Amino acid sequence: MESALREIIHVEDHHYILAASVHADERGRVLKHGETFALFDQYGNIRPIGMQEEGLYHEGTRHLSSLTLRMSGKRPLLLSSTIVDNALMVVDLTNTDIHVDGDVTVPHGACHIFRSKFLWEGVCHERLRIHNYAGEELEVEFTYEFDADFVDVFEVRGSRRPRRGERLEPRIDGNQVLLGYVGLDGVRRFTRIVIDPMEAEVSATEIRFRLRLRSHEARTCFLTVSCEQEVPRPTLEGYDSAFGRAVKSMKQEEAAECHVQSSNPLLNEWLHRSISDLRMMVTDTPTGPYPYAGVPWYSTAFGRDGIITALQALWLCPSLARGVLRYLAETQATEFESERDAEPGKILHETRRGEMAALGEIPFGRYYGTVDATPLFLLLAGEYYEVTGDSALIEELWPKLELALQWIDRYGDRDGDGFVEYGQRARRGLSNQGWKDSFDSVFHEDGTLAEGPIALCEVQGYVYAAKRMMARMARMLRRNEFAEQLGREAERLRIRFEQAFWCEELSTYALALDGNKKPCRVRTSNPGHCLFARIVSEERALMTARTLTGSSSFSGWGIRTVAEGERRYNPMSYHNGSIWPHDSAMVALGFSRYGLKREALQVFEGLFAASGFFDLNRMPELFCGFPKRHGEGPTLYPVACSPQAWAAGCVLMLIQAALGMSFEASERRLRLDRPALPLGIDEFELRDLRVGEATTDLRFRRSESGAEIQVLRKEGPLDIVILK
Repeated sequence: MESALREIIHVEDHHYILAASVHADERGRVLKHGETFALFDQYGNIRPIGMQEEGLYHEGTRHLSSLTLRMSGKRPLLLSSTIVDNALMVVDLTNTDIHVDGDVTVPHGACHIFRSKFLWEGVCHERLRIHNYAGEELEVEFTYEFDADFVDVFEVRGSRRPRRGERLEPRIDGNQVLLGYVGLDGVRRFTRIVIDPMEAEVSATEIRFRLRLRSHEARTCFLTVSCEQEVPRPTLEGYDSAFGRAVKSMKQEEAAECHVQSSNPLLNEWLHRSISDLRMMVTDTPTGPYPYAGVPWYSTAFGRDGIITALQALWLCPSLARGVLRYLAETQATEFESERDAEPGKILHETRRGEMAALGEIPFGRYYGTVDATPLFLLLAGEYYEVTGDSALIEELWPKLELALQWIDRYGDRDGDGFVEYGQRARRGLSNQGWKDSFDSVFHEDGTLAEGPIALCEVQGYVYAAKRMMARMARMLRRNEFAEQLGREAERLRIRFEQAFWCEELSTYALALDGNKKPCRVRTSNPGHCLFARIVSEERALMTARTLTGSSSFSGWGIRTVAEGERRYNPMSYHNGSIWPHDSAMVALGFSRYGLKREALQVFEGLFAASGFFDLNRMPELFCGFPKRHGEGPTLYPVACSPQAWAAGCVLMLIQAALGMSFEASERRLRLDRPALPLGIDEFELRDLRVGEATTDLRFRRSESGAEIQVLRKEGPLDIVILK
């Protein structure tokens, strides 16, 4: 009992659980496909308990709020539960003692109960197999209890609505039941539940069937739950057919990727889980694939998240960046709309489906309250071109890229001082509009909140990188005069940035400038993004790196969002002392770009060590910033999204940082700048790495000087430049 109590940290009225704790294993299981995702418990059930976030969701609405499998009225015992390749949930169960009139009619462990389930095109498919291992015939009863509340995902998060739509009368037809709801938006939403091939008693709340199993006989049935709108589906595809299509799609996605393998099985597990998570989070849209941000709260398109995830995965799968660029170009703001924080040329913050978004009860149906997505959009376009040499896409997008650049200069720089600032216009929008968008994430050294308009340090870095990338693409399009102009603008910004943001007494850059141009002299992770964007001088890059890897900022697992000792530091906060894996990985790549390999590997090794403590080796959205303690894992943040796209992609960016990879596809060149391997990794292989039209296989082996490189295969024109 005492050891169990040590696994829980209690602060005021909140509990935080160590990732190494047995309690952490109670985390649920997640499936996602397209616009549909599901959160189950480890039994494969959906329970209306705790935070009540479990459920089957489709296009922002919960279509199934309860689903419980019982055997003769009792919940079976759990043997094991996992997710295979993020496509299939498999659960092994067995029975407890079943009593009738005081006698045991089915002894404990007589039946093996196997559940497997997956999502495909708005349908949850489940296979249930019951195997009698007893030496005699058994008669057993199974029940699925269910409900569909049709609540909006924002209601699940805690939003209260004065009015809701109307539940429709359930319709029962043989072995199926149709539950329905008409929203205040006028949309009719349905949940169809079908049992096959069992003869069953079906009601509005449960499906009940009885089985007589001979000794060692097994029986199988299928439960299908379909999320439908307006007109119910005429027919439902069977389990085997749908699963066959799902597997085929997954294999096609895998074939298009670079393949990664290391000498360390633990790193391979982390990589496999992360890449599987990325595939699962990607949703096909009319403009191409787009990585949705995170389950459960952010299973939709976010501009910033999609861009950063695409940057992380560029060397693995550049087609993802192509889809992100086209989607964001298609949804780029074209007019002023204050309630959406929209201005011409601005890139999307997020979009939402569902009843509350359709009614305007939340402003996020299509919302633009982000200051950094627009320069990051330009940066991604440039990085994509560097990896692929795809000039046709850049030409196609050029009017959109120019419009984004105009937003930076006309609307992003609100007071004409040369820096891009933000300020909330939408009444129900975000008050802070950088990636740290909590209300209290931008503050001064005395803890007072900064008043806007606010110029974040990393945003200036993104703008600098965006203008340099635009200059390169302009040269490719033979717009040399425009390219020269952009180069001059970027250099002026770099000089002004150094003058306004550097804090000598902190050995790092200010978090931001407030509306009075007063620096927020606080040590945060944000300046690490300035290294990522290469706006920082060489000398100050080293000083900043030392600050970020010192004990106040580096916990042992990763880089804290706010350094220990700062006024608002709280290791359990969302943005003021926690650790975000994507943030640390971007900082690590920044270190690498300045040749600071020791610091980059320090971050890599910390996050790698942390990954082994998380359920399924899945890196969460964030975790608490407590110092690394001997024999203990990191401390979980209670409501972090898991899986989360840019958390999954962080390992890819860490690999790029370690190997020093950069691309010049137009010059048919791959650069490897001082490649090195983290501790515990002796060998690393990349196969089918694409640079423009060329493909190569590379092997990296640990050596005293860093890493030796062997070119195993090269197809197409490509120069591989190795810098030592």
